Amino acid sequence: MRIKMCSLHVKDPAAAHAFYTGTLRFDTLMAVPEYNLYIIKDPATPENGTGGGSVGLLLEPSDNPIGANYMNALYDAGLPAIVFGVPDVRAEYDRLINAGVVFRGEPAEDPSGVSAVFNDGCGNYVQLHQD
Repeated sequence: MRIKMCSLHVKDPAAAHAFYTGTLRFDTLMAVPEYNLYIIKDPATPENGTGGGSVGLLLEPSDNPIGANYMNALYDAGLPAIVFGVPDVRAEYDRLINAGVVFRGEPAEDPSGVSAVFNDGCGNYVQLHQD
């Protein structure tokens, strides 16, 4: 058994797709704009051409009240909706700051490792964690 897909509720799937593929550099697994359907995946790696097993991340419209309540409650509590692993949090922080991404603070280290949290502009906080 493996994880095939999970979802992240967003305010605007098309805008989220543009941010996640353009700024965060994920790859598009599927885009069907006429159905407001956008699925991204880890970027392809040069070694094998696949993105971490190609687990899909559905950029889920938050037009369902249950999804919207969940997304808004996480955001209001300041909790990240998802965690992405990166090899170097400080380098990714610098790259994203230069791209205009707003972080809640500078990278910090604790017993679990180095991490930083940013606002995706689509209704979520996202945590970067050093692999």
